[in-house]
Amino acid sequence: MEVSKKFIEKRQVPYENIISEEGILLRVSRSEGAFGVLKNDYCFNRFLTRGKNSVKNEFILLCLGYNVNKLHTKIQNGRIRKLLHPLKTA
Repeated sequence: MEVSKKFIEKRQVPYENIISEEGILLRVSRSEGAFGVLKNDYCFNRFLTRGKNSVKNEFILLCLGYNVNKLHTKIQNGRIRKLLHPLKTA
């Protein structure tokens, strides 16, 4: 098995971005794991209702509960109103 030298060179820049302080902050603030949290922590395996509108309403309630819980955690940890990046002034 051989690895291209160009591949290694092109992979180095994104790797350095990921391990930098800014990259670590961005990775911490990712919200990609929402579905995993809903499945594991909320024990959500399937919708209880049938029909497009009923499933939509159930999903909206599930998302609302998730977001309220996330906001509550931020308030408890004192992370409200703290920006990840400084705002640009025009």
